Amino acid sequence: MGSFVFKPFEEMTADDYAAIGLMGGLEVHQQLRTRRKLFCRCPAGCYSSAYDCEVLRHMRPTLSELGEYDGTALMEKKTRKNIFYRIHHATVCTYEIDDTPPFFPDEEAVDIALEISLLLNLNIVGEMHIARKQYLDGSIPTGFQRTTILGVDGWIPYRGRRIGMRQLSLEEDSCREVSDEGHDRVLLTDRLGMPLIEAVTEPDMRTPQEIADVCQIIRLVCRSTGNVRTGYGAGREDVNVSVRGGTRVEIKGVPQICRIPLLVYNEAMRQCALLHIRDELKRRGVTSDTFESAVFDVTRQIARTKYPPIREAIQQGHRVRCVLLRGFAGLLNHPTQEHTTFAKEFSDRVRVIACLSKLPNLVHSDTAADLLAVRDWKDLGKRTNRGEQDALILVWGSEADARTACDEIVIRAREATRGIPNDTRQAFKDGTTGFERVLPGAERMYPDTDLPPMAITMDRLDRIRETLPVRVWERQEWYRSLGLPPDVIEPLCISSRAELFQRIVVELGVDSVFAGVVLVQRLKALRRDGLDPDALSDTDMFEVFGAYAEGQLTRAGVLQVLAWWLRLPPDQRSMSTLLQAQTHRPLAGAELDRWVADLVVRTQHTPFRSPEARLRNLTGRLIREAAGRVDGREAAECLARSLGDSRLQVSSKGGQR
Repeated sequence: MGSFVFKPFEEMTADDYAAIGLMGGLEVHQQLRTRRKLFCRCPAGCYSSAYDCEVLRHMRPTLSELGEYDGTALMEKKTRKNIFYRIHHATVCTYEIDDTPPFFPDEEAVDIALEISLLLNLNIVGEMHIARKQYLDGSIPTGFQRTTILGVDGWIPYRGRRIGMRQLSLEEDSCREVSDEGHDRVLLTDRLGMPLIEAVTEPDMRTPQEIADVCQIIRLVCRSTGNVRTGYGAGREDVNVSVRGGTRVEIKGVPQICRIPLLVYNEAMRQCALLHIRDELKRRGVTSDTFESAVFDVTRQIARTKYPPIREAIQQGHRVRCVLLRGFAGLLNHPTQEHTTFAKEFSDRVRVIACLSKLPNLVHSDTAADLLAVRDWKDLGKRTNRGEQDALILVWGSEADARTACDEIVIRAREATRGIPNDTRQAFKDGTTGFERVLPGAERMYPDTDLPPMAITMDRLDRIRETLPVRVWERQEWYRSLGLPPDVIEPLCISSRAELFQRIVVELGVDSVFAGVVLVQRLKALRRDGLDPDALSDTDMFEVFGAYAEGQLTRAGVLQVLAWWLRLPPDQRSMSTLLQAQTHRPLAGAELDRWVADLVVRTQHTPFRSPEARLRNLTGRLIREAAGRVDGREAAECLARSLGDSRLQVSSKGGQR
């Protein structure tokens, strides 16, 4: 692995990722559009930064039934976090702080989750068993999340093969983070308890782009139901990444699919770099058994430094500590991700666990004299008895935080002798990842004693199957066969008008491209004009396209009628009456000739650069004045005949050529 050289992101190929044994999987989280939260009767989707009070809590680890502590719990204890929950009376009740037993799961949420499970070809379980999943970062006040598995062992198609769907769970959402600085974490509870699904794939993807593509398919499946929430944060992805010789690492809470490829690329690069560092340490004789380190208080030795962060820390009464790592010289500057070195692995641990969040929070000897003077490093070398192959890392903070920071640096250095630690990683906007917490183990899940098992009946599943939408990959294949533009296919797949589109094309015989463009792009344009196309029912839309199919409306007239209908007061809206009005009938025959003759007479003295320019100008004016009652090609042909210029020929798009 150490011999593999990463190319720039844009130049990496599938063969390159195969060479490092990249494997990727997904945990796709999607909020469901329900009226109520999952286990209480508070309203869902009522986002607000307003709050009535704050509740302060501290998380502490407790022994499991087997007499063991969870590794994540022990890590969170070290942070000594003050967790503040901002509460608004309209969106939170006593259930969220575990003072009231849960209600049975919201039936609407269960139905939606079962619908998505069926669309992902999952095998539905016979009973729902509610479990508690430990959540120890404070984002859920109870310290656990209630969750239940609804489907297992499914699949979705992708480029001629099947991607395995391991399971789909229904669970409650966590709090929204306001800030996390030092030892204080502030959370909003308005999102807490909202119904959320987690769709988990098998690690069947082999390139970063494949992971993003599969995530997009799952997103489209969820959106095709019309029963999920949209917008930033309503859908979030955890991306699992590993390379040959390593272990699974989870990139947590990726909010946008477009960010997945670069994040996976950088995480793969990081893991390969960590394996290389492990091998180099082994070559130097440094293993988990032979690893040596030492910690020193060097506040006095470094007191005269001119390096601003350390000088300011000493002035504030903080301590400066130095960690000696035997055999680590030269490795702290080893690249791990784009614009990132191995030293950031230590900085991240110090930032998250010791809560020394103001950067820079450490400095190391591989930086030579770039930050500290040569004299400073010599003094530190004497104080720590440093050898040529040894590295020094300096941290500063309060007595307690500095001690915690040193402990974490030693822990992370020992992990480096073993390769890749089991981390949960943050997704940064620059495409790199950073330490968030230790990856929880399987023991974090245990049965909930407040709710009994609940049967999922065949009658319920049959009822849901009756209204299942067509699967998105089947829709996409049909839309491509119809020749729809790519920028119409995806929005139409997840549109609530998809069934209407099929009726318009199949029953009325309307041109599929025209129908698709109207339902996707033109309705969006009406919204930009301040109108609400959602007020148009499928019945109204079908009636308009029916009039077009019968020759009662032109293409432009379809859009004109829709816009006029939306501008009418709600109590005066009648599509049938509007379509019967003569003002919307297409201009044809003698009536069109009169409009053309009148326009030619009115503009006979208007100068134009050429006959072609005259035709273009008059065609546009006729279309505008006729307010959608004549199509462009027909208007141009009639004007060309009226102008009597044989040199003018009308193109297939309605202009001259």
